[in-house]
Amino acid sequence: MKLNADVGEGFGVWSMGDDAALMPYIDMANVACGGHASDPLTMRQTVRLAKQYGVAVGAHPSYPDIAGFGRRPLPIPHSEAALHMLAQLGALAAIASTEKVIIDYVKPHGALYNCMMDDLDLMEELMTALARSQFDIPLMILGTASHRAHTKLAERLGVSLLFEAFADRRYTPEGRLQSRAIETSVYHETQQILDQAEQIISQQQIVSSDGSRIKIPVDALCVHGDNQDSIETVKSLRALF
Repeated sequence: MKLNADVGEGFGVWSMGDDAALMPYIDMANVACGGHASDPLTMRQTVRLAKQYGVAVGAHPSYPDIAGFGRRPLPIPHSEAALHMLAQLGALAAIASTEKVIIDYVKPHGALYNCMMDDLDLMEELMTALARSQFDIPLMILGTASHRAHTKLAERLGVSLLFEAFADRRYTPEGRLQSRAIETSVYHETQQILDQAEQIISQQQIVSSDGSRIKIPVDALCVHGDNQDSIETVKSLRALF
């Protein structure tokens, strides 16, 4: 199992998170590529940092919503959302190529990720666009109890999948991420995060908000390093592997 994290989410003079402190402790970097954050200089800087530490680079595209940090569902056709994904993926791939770095996977961000998990038609549109593109790379999605349906769809369309879980997010009884609008949805206590991570790693299951246990497939564990406290938590998570 790999550790992955969202990085490169600055924009111009504005920065978010300490990517330099986080990068040595992760295996996969979900690099923002202009939809919700980032710009060409930030993308190049983040790719160089990932290359320095031997971290795999993944594209982290979103709805075109910098003002809302990509966390607002946009009422656009699924086909248009897929084009935005490809445009952002292509931009990052072009910049990464100048550093002799390839894009290893794509993981949608924020609302695009959540809408994809809620709407099988949107997931199919994103998979179809990826399959028809020049990028023969996996799509990273949330590992849920519905993973067999997702795997079947991906196999039909010729797309590989990577399943991920979250160490610092509360899950619903349906095995989905609880909305950030609910106050207790994001864990901040280190021990709480470590406990959930250990259960995911050792048993491939999560305990939902109602106490039920749900088995999920997991290839990668998503962590966050938005501040110094969270960086220390990521260091502790690294020790579990």
